[in-house]
Amino acid sequence: MSVGVTVVVGEDSVLVREGIATLVAPSPEIDVLALCADRDELDSAIDTHTPDVVVTDIRMPPSGADEGIQLAERLRETSPGTGVVVLSQYAEPAYARDLFRGGSEGRAYLLKERLSDARQLTNAIVEVANGGSVVDPRIVDALVQGRPDGEERVVDKLSPREQEVLAQIAEGKNNAAVAEALVLSERAVEKHISSLFGKLGLVDDSSTHRRVKAVLMYLSDEG
Repeated sequence: MSVGVTVVVGEDSVLVREGIATLVAPSPEIDVLALCADRDELDSAIDTHTPDVVVTDIRMPPSGADEGIQLAERLRETSPGTGVVVLSQYAEPAYARDLFRGGSEGRAYLLKERLSDARQLTNAIVEVANGGSVVDPRIVDALVQGRPDGEERVVDKLSPREQEVLAQIAEGKNNAAVAEALVLSERAVEKHISSLFGKLGLVDDSSTHRRVKAVLMYLSDEG
């Protein structure tokens, strides 16, 4: 009988695939139902098991392009309650932007190097199962450093503290977690978020939708 968060894994490398299963096996929170080597196997397993979360590589057979992103987009329509953790070998902000384009809820983008830390992977799985989102800190760090050749970024409109708050939001943290990470009061975090929303022109939507838009603007290569 399945317990905890049910998971299906899609990864063409047998070593990585088995490694993921081994990493999460000790966690009582997670129950891996299937390990799949290509997109067809993954689609079949999802249809059979209707898992809480799919953990998938970005590039999988048959095309080796962006099957993981395509799958995440499809599941928004066919199974909106299913979370997706996308794994990538490289820090590619454009892929992260595509993953979160339809909303950040229930989506995570992690680098495969995080697979050396079982806790980070299990935390991401549980977070997306609960409707949260996670962005790999290395992607956030790279974007904080700014663009090459002095190109202006959309977040250059923000103060340094507002950029720090937005970086924390991009990692999927709520206001309380942002406050703890930056050693601020929740009230101060709320003020910074309200200010950065205004500076980014995000004034008409719900708070949740504005957070998603702010993260997408932060991740965007185009500003």
